[in-house]
Amino acid sequence: MSNKLFQQRLNTIEELRKSGVEPYPNKFRVDTTTAQFREKFGELDAQTLTQEKNQYSLAGRIMAIRNFGKAAFFHFQDRTGKLQAFIQKDPECEDYFNLFKKLDIGDFVGIKGKPFRTKTNELTVLVEKICLLAKSLQPLPEKWHGLTDIEVRYRQRYLDLIMNTRTRQIFERRSLIIQSIRNFLLRRDFFEVETPMMHPIAGGATARPFKTYHQALNMELYLRIAPELYLKRLIIGGMERVFEINRSFRNEGISTQHNPEFTMLEFYQAYATYEDLMALTEEMLGEIVKSLFGKLQIEYQGEIIDFTPPWRRISLLDSLVSVGGFDLEFLRDAVAMRNYLKSHSIPTTGKETPGKLQVEIFEALVEPKLIQPTFVIDYPVEVSPLSRRKDGDSSKVERFELFIAGREIANAFSELNDPIDQRQRFLKQLEEREPDDDLPARIDEDFLRALEYGMPPTAGEGIGIDRLVMILTDSPSIREVILFPLLRPEVKD
Repeated sequence: MSNKLFQQRLNTIEELRKSGVEPYPNKFRVDTTTAQFREKFGELDAQTLTQEKNQYSLAGRIMAIRNFGKAAFFHFQDRTGKLQAFIQKDPECEDYFNLFKKLDIGDFVGIKGKPFRTKTNELTVLVEKICLLAKSLQPLPEKWHGLTDIEVRYRQRYLDLIMNTRTRQIFERRSLIIQSIRNFLLRRDFFEVETPMMHPIAGGATARPFKTYHQALNMELYLRIAPELYLKRLIIGGMERVFEINRSFRNEGISTQHNPEFTMLEFYQAYATYEDLMALTEEMLGEIVKSLFGKLQIEYQGEIIDFTPPWRRISLLDSLVSVGGFDLEFLRDAVAMRNYLKSHSIPTTGKETPGKLQVEIFEALVEPKLIQPTFVIDYPVEVSPLSRRKDGDSSKVERFELFIAGREIANAFSELNDPIDQRQRFLKQLEEREPDDDLPARIDEDFLRALEYGMPPTAGEGIGIDRLVMILTDSPSIREVILFPLLRPEVKD
């Protein structure tokens, strides 16, 4: 059926061209959107509309047609919404009506006309002129059911955007969220920057990178895992408050919460601690939620999430006891924790420290239970190689992760600015590399050299934009909030 319709529309293009109609012109100019048309005339009654003398130019994609022989109603859609139009056969616009009869659902049209109300009181454009702007060769999905196939929606996002209003709303909201974050930080004297996406050394976070190769320089490069080490160089250089809304890449699994290419906010503030960033994060996210919803309580997947500050703060160890139900003796016993993880099909290497095992148990069994906004603080030093040690307890670092709806949204810490300690931790990381790790054993000597020039006391944070948008759009999967998520190659029949 699709091939037949495709051929019919190809034939229509030839007919149009033979009759002197260009199917892909670019001369029509729009002066009014459907939303502006509704705003201007939506409250006026039928009698008042008859007095309107001005002609308005609108354009969009035809989404539905109801043909009555010598007249027709059709709905067209632009970026701001849908609107009904009416065209009829009469001596003044017979040529336009004949053109309209050759149009199909999916075609882009430009129309000029005036407002009126139908017998059912629907605001409508009375078409006085119409032109074809782009002929659609592929038929749109059946209008009553929209586009529901998840695979098709992700692979053909353009169709998803055409057919599903909710999809467009998700990405409009995503844009508003990012704008709000940017404006919030700019008002607080942060400077927006751009750092490299190709790194000579994979660093800034613990993850497997994507590799690429630069022919002219004859060198391997890595797509960035995180911009952290470059942003810290800027703090060292005296910029003091910087942020980047960046694309980062991790060559790892795909799930409802993970996409190999993702968007992060990272920001760094000199003369601040992780305590300062907890307060800033509460304020920033609370402001965004209030601006979007008019309140601080929202619903996500059936759960009410309350962003009213102050948010809960709990140490990692306390969360394992009070939320996970584990006792302290168990949490100090590496063998017992390792056996417990194995019993839950969570692999271990046999070399993990108690701190690392605590984090593994936390991520698997406690994290999903943290529904309300919760700062989990004071992580073990061995899982936080770039964080400042906690005063009074050198086995912990000044770090927090923010969890909402059972998933990690942010990671932050008071930054390690002691170059000697930093070198030792980098060396420790190299010692603990797995045998099958094919990454080169290299330390970022330039970053250490930069630290040796002195970095002021600083706190930094990364926020996963995609996961935040998931929560603020009530989306169950990260693929719903990424325009073009990575998918396996399409299998052709």
